[in-house]
Formats: sequence, C-alpha cells, structure tokens
Amino acid sequence: MVNITKYRDRLIHCIDPVARLFAKIGLTPNQLTFISLMFGITSALLYVLQHTYLAAGMLLLSGLFDFIDGGVARINGKTSAFGAAIDWIIDKYVDCLVLIGIAFSGLADPRIAAIAIFGSMINTFIKPVTYAEMGFEKKENGKIKDPLEGVGIFGRPETAITLIVLSLLNQVYWAVVIIAIMTNFSAIERVVYLYRHMRGRGKT
Repeated sequence: MVNITKYRDRLIHCIDPVARLFAKIGLTPNQLTFISLMFGITSALLYVLQHTYLAAGMLLLSGLFDFIDGGVARINGKTSAFGAAIDWIIDKYVDCLVLIGIAFSGLADPRIAAIAIFGSMINTFIKPVTYAEMGFEKKENGKIKDPLEGVGIFGRPETAITLIVLSLLNQVYWAVVIIAIMTNFSAIERVVYLYRHMRGRGKT
C-alpha cells in the first residue's frame, strides 16, 4: 500500500483547473473547508440511516472540497495559519463523525469502530506533538512540511478511499476493520521512525 499523502503536491496540480474555477466564483478557502464539513456531516447521517451509497458519495465530495480549498488558497494567495489549522481540525471532525455514524448504524461493530477512531486520531496526533517537541517549522503553501508526511502507509486519504470503495461494495464492516488495523499500524510506524531518526533532537 502506498502513502498517498507524500504525493499530495503532484495531485494538487491535477485539481488546479477546478480550484481556479472556485477561485473565480469567489469562494474563500475557509468557506470551502466549511462546505467539506457539511458534506462530511451529511455522510455521517446517511451512514446512520444505512444509505451507504449516498454516504460514500457525500464522503467523496467532502474529500474533494477539502482538497480544493488548499488550491484556492494558493491561487488567491490567501494561505493563513488559521486556515491551515482549521482545515486540519475539520478533517478530524469529518473522519470521526463518519466512523461514529457507522458505529450507530449497526453496519459495523461499535467496538471496532472505536478502535478505528482511536487509530485515526492517534495517527494524526503524533504529528502536532512532533512539531511542538522537535520543532518542524518549514511551510509550503501554508502547510508544515516534515519527514512524517511520507511515513505510515495508511493515513486520511487511504481511510476515505477504503470507506468509499467498500461502502459501494456493501462491505462497510470490513472497511472499518481495515481502518482499525491499518491506522494503528501506521501510528506505530511513525513512532518507530521518530525513535530511529529523531532521538536526541531538540527544538530548532
């Protein structure tokens, strides 16, 4: 399995035409982030109601708007620390709400869904802790660039793709099982990486 996040910069250019369209319409990056949240909430509610195809579609739209907001910020020159932070926060709201929706739906074991939520959160939580304690401050287009970008084989994009694809195949249960296992495994990979490469490093 490939870590899609480390290819983000290449993928961003693929959606530039769409980002330019939204930039011309006049929507701000933060508005697009909010739209992403609305689609994410809708997806969670649809999972609760067991409308898995529609839920997968809403999750896909949420991901697309989340991807587009950064492109619009770059095109309009409106990258900001607040925008980068709120984008990150909204991402985790969407991830957790969707998995909570699935847990309430009966489509998957709530205990496994809880493990999946934990894995999703801790896999992301490692990064801000690393920034705070070790001091990664280099940014590109408003996003912190650090070695952890390419570490861990299962991050947010892989989580969304797994949910979308297996929802369309009516295999939501197995999607949650995969997410529960792989996000936690990915978190362990990041801890191992930090131990091997960052021991003794202080803030820069």
